[in-house]
Amino acid sequence: MALDEATIYREHPCFGPHKHNKGRIHLPVAPGCNIECKFCDRKINETENRPGVTSTVIKPEEACEYIRRALERCPELTVVGIAGPGDTLATNYALDTFRLVKKEFPQLIRCMSTNGLLLLERAEELVEVGIDTLTVTVNAVDPKIEAKLNNRIIYHGKVYTGEEAAEILIHNQIEGIKKVVSLSDAKILIKVNSVLCPGINDKHIEEIAYTVKDAGAHIYNIIPLIPQNELKDLKAPTFKELDQARQAAYPYINIFTHCAHCRADAIGVPGEFDIGSEIYMGRVLGKETFSHG
Repeated sequence: MALDEATIYREHPCFGPHKHNKGRIHLPVAPGCNIECKFCDRKINETENRPGVTSTVIKPEEACEYIRRALERCPELTVVGIAGPGDTLATNYALDTFRLVKKEFPQLIRCMSTNGLLLLERAEELVEVGIDTLTVTVNAVDPKIEAKLNNRIIYHGKVYTGEEAAEILIHNQIEGIKKVVSLSDAKILIKVNSVLCPGINDKHIEEIAYTVKDAGAHIYNIIPLIPQNELKDLKAPTFKELDQARQAAYPYINIFTHCAHCRADAIGVPGEFDIGSEIYMGRVLGKETFSHG
């Protein structure tokens, strides 16, 4: 049975309007990705604290054992999340994992993040495996702007670039959110993330906010850019610029302000402690190839 909204806001550290001491475990089971964002640099290492980074990639059948270990060390855990290091819908690994987690740990909130490219066509599966919260990264709702942030997508075996790719991605994100809301009768809480990139989408946040709210999103998280990859020379937004973006979105949707730029293998209470290095033993130093997918 889907959890009520009040419970999720109280128990989920990435959905509640205020910072609290609830914990989460990220299961790094989904290495493959189907879009190429200009600011993304997926890595295997134990040193960087940011999205797209993990120390290891585990198999779905291994996930429950890691959860058991984590709960022994961190009873504050209320959420099992899958946030990569690639996209959760690009392969079957994340959904297969949630099916196992639902059976063994029904008391834990099941949370998934996706870029949304396949959200529209996989919405039924997402509802079937019992997702409680969904995060969709939407960096623009204007193809001209999205094309400045994304080099290409791989969609049904074909590579698309430029505004054509952006149109497909944005359509699938927005219509996918609507479909999840419809199928779950709004029981799945939806958060939208946007990476704030000064000079590219910083004046576009208001439009994103009211578009995703109209589609059915409940909460909006504006994440400051970490300059890297092709956008390594772009300056990260200042606190003032981040605040201005949040103020632009605030009239339309609830704003989440405590994002900790979590790794794909994070375990613990965000902003307080992380025991991922203890639970995921044998972390690999340096950049390596992801092991499956």
